Amino acid sequence: MKLPKNLEPIISGLSAAIVISVLAFLTLRTSTGIWLMFSFGATVFIVFVLYNLETAQPKNIFFGHLVSLIVGIIFNETIGFSFYSLGFSVGVAVTLMVYLKIMHPPAASNPLVVLFTDVSFEYILFPVVLGTIMIIIISIFINKIILKRDYPTKWF
Repeated sequence: MKLPKNLEPIISGLSAAIVISVLAFLTLRTSTGIWLMFSFGATVFIVFVLYNLETAQPKNIFFGHLVSLIVGIIFNETIGFSFYSLGFSVGVAVTLMVYLKIMHPPAASNPLVVLFTDVSFEYILFPVVLGTIMIIIISIFINKIILKRDYPTKWF
């Protein structure tokens, strides 16, 4: 059964809230590590509202976040926090996402997160790898099973 158009925004918002709440619970109430970062808020918007776009597909979510976070870490470890490292790291992340065909706009903010919070390589596993995998798994379940949407439209 297809959802009525006037209910889709509500269901999309509730779905985004569920995903962020799960990641927040894992971050705040367990000892497993950090599962949540700011750019994930924009990621769940794309996954539940713009789910049919290329940028919402699992490959783009996972690798877009991963590549841009690694760029941020490299800048943090080599240059450190400065006005030019903030700008140039975002520019490099955007360039790599385009060349590698893993464009995911929310991930472009990851170098800023890294540089402002001074995190290092441990941030790759928690929250990026495990957080994005959790977003992908939950969003596939909600989109396919509950919302009856064709998501993901492609994996690779």
